[in-house]
Amino acid sequence: MLTAYETQTQRLLQNPKAPNPLYATSDIDSWINTARGQLAGEGECIRAQGSLVLTQGVNLYSFASITFPTSSSVSGIQGVINVRTAMFNVASGLQWMRPRPFEWFSFYELNSPVYLQTANQGPPAVWAQYGQGVNGTIYVSPVPDQTYTISADCVCYPINLVSDSTVEAIPYLWTDAVPFFAAYFALLSAQVGQRQAEADRMFQRYQEFVNRARRFATPSVLPGLYPQQANPTRANQLGVGGGGNQ
Repeated sequence: MLTAYETQTQRLLQNPKAPNPLYATSDIDSWINTARGQLAGEGECIRAQGSLVLTQGVNLYSFASITFPTSSSVSGIQGVINVRTAMFNVASGLQWMRPRPFEWFSFYELNSPVYLQTANQGPPAVWAQYGQGVNGTIYVSPVPDQTYTISADCVCYPINLVSDSTVEAIPYLWTDAVPFFAAYFALLSAQVGQRQAEADRMFQRYQEFVNRARRFATPSVLPGLYPQQANPTRANQLGVGGGGNQ
């Protein structure tokens, strides 16, 4: 996949072949991997179920503690950007944990001088994210009274591509957007007025392809049920909906 990205990016840049290329392949590879990371965050297109083991008496965990099985349908994951939902394993099933903003969590859950005492421990029921991005952290409450395994629905970012044998975790159709973002970085590096304008146009094309990928990946039946879709009632709430006496 890396070669395909390189070829498409070079075409967008009209980058001549050696001995006098405008952009070194090593630089293009760096921009490609930066673009892939940015795309993974913006498109939320790498989704995977991770496992987090909770320890008795510990209520704070890092994203780095979340692991993914080797048998996972998604490989090529480097880490977690955010957690969407969390459930803990109980008996032969799963129990949903209610997500809360950290401000609510700190007031209603952490706000106790005896919070960490054994008498207040139990199965986790509420969670909140505190640390952000790749340094993200999760608080759980009550403090676990024993070992629990959490199943977390995660938005992830990919490992860097170093060759064509490196697994690409970004799914098609989002892969079509990567060369445009890589070309955007390349044109920014030129630091010339005309190139800057070209970079802006390349970024617009990138956004177009990201939006198209999201639209294509979303079923036309009840699209509001799916990620990153506009609120279907927002137009009416704002008084800009079609129909009626206007």
